Amino acid sequence: MVVDDHPMWREGVARDLTEAGHLVVATSGEGRQAVRVAPAARPDLVVLDLQLPDISGVEVIRGLRAALPEVRVLMLSASGEQQSVLDAVKAGATGYLVKSAAPAEFLDAVRRTAAGEPVFTPGLAGLVLGEFRRLAAGAGGAAPGRGAATAAARHADAPRLTDRETEVLRLVAKGMSYKQIAERLGLSHRTVQNHVQNTLGKLQLHNRVELTRYAIERGLDD
Repeated sequence: MVVDDHPMWREGVARDLTEAGHLVVATSGEGRQAVRVAPAARPDLVVLDLQLPDISGVEVIRGLRAALPEVRVLMLSASGEQQSVLDAVKAGATGYLVKSAAPAEFLDAVRRTAAGEPVFTPGLAGLVLGEFRRLAAGAGGAAPGRGAATAAARHADAPRLTDRETEVLRLVAKGMSYKQIAERLGLSHRTVQNHVQNTLGKLQLHNRVELTRYAIERGLDD
């Protein structure tokens, strides 16, 4: 699904996706309309503009994720501002790409996002990981009390991962791509994907961004 208020841009993106072999199930120029249409169209991936005429892209992400928890969202925006990126990721975006990206880079980002791999314009991945670490440090540094007890309970109740799943999770938390993880561990790209999907299922998480945050909160990025 493609959501952008500029007709020529929206149609161009839809055409590029179709020519690359993707099925575009819907397009929209407004955020509220996109949220209404999505449950019936059931897209696996939404290419979403940050700036829309009625509501912000961040609000659209929240609406989409509420209706379709498994949907993946690739933000495609003219803005590379740090706060815009962080707001989108916190709302549930899987990736964030600036509109100045080359067509081949865009299509690669679509493919990787559809596979559940977080994709960010160069220079932004470190920003996102840094923010996750900051949030985790803030949670971990809270005074002992109810919050600390809740955190301890979460650790106690956490599903048990295999040694290989934990190993892959540690590398995910370091911001490594599936390809880099596969090369590091001597595995196939598909095997790494399978480990990530199994881990997501065990932890009841929806995408690799959530998985990265989970790992960092537990200190697995050391």
